[in-house]
Amino acid sequence: MDLTFAFLNIFWAALSSLSPLLLTMLTVIVLSGLIIGRLEKWPRLNAVYFAFVTATTVGYGDFRPTHPISRIIAIFIALTGLLLTGFLVSIGVYAVGEAVKEVSIYSP
Repeated sequence: MDLTFAFLNIFWAALSSLSPLLLTMLTVIVLSGLIIGRLEKWPRLNAVYFAFVTATTVGYGDFRPTHPISRIIAIFIALTGLLLTGFLVSIGVYAVGEAVKEVSIYSP
């Protein structure tokens, strides 16, 4: 249980220190989705849904951009989503490593 608490403390500390970067990336994804939604004449909720489906690289295909500019922005959303996912995974890996070090130092 000590390892779990150590992981969560380190994870949240690292997440909070990188929160400006992560929030900026989320904002870019949402705003880009809204731009695509305006170009494609989609409702806002559908545009944000499309942005997050694209950013997570799930790509259900229920919404597809047809305008060339929208497609370029969708590629940008996907790349930003990959970068965001990479940051979150690296924070998790860092937190696991540090938690294992912290718990093993204090364990008898």
